[in-house]
Amino acid sequence: MPTFMDVHTNMVGVTPELLEAAHQADVEIQGDEGVDFKQAWADPRTGHVFCLSEGPSAEAVRRIHERTGHPADEIHEITVTA
Repeated sequence: MPTFMDVHTNMVGVTPELLEAAHQADVEIQGDEGVDFKQAWADPRTGHVFCLSEGPSAEAVRRIHERTGHPADEIHEITVTA
């Protein structure tokens, strides 16, 4: 299953509680698209949030984020790891 890292750039001031709620919203419907959201990280100062997931396609990841109200600005497939 492909691995993806997506980036959100509009979440300035995100708190741990808000990040967890956004992540949980994705997890609750991830099965609709065959996606498995693994973890999310945030920098509240810049508003950047990064989400790691596995799924059939970047479009599947995009659709889940859009449905939960926090669309990703970028989605990158991870094809090389160290």
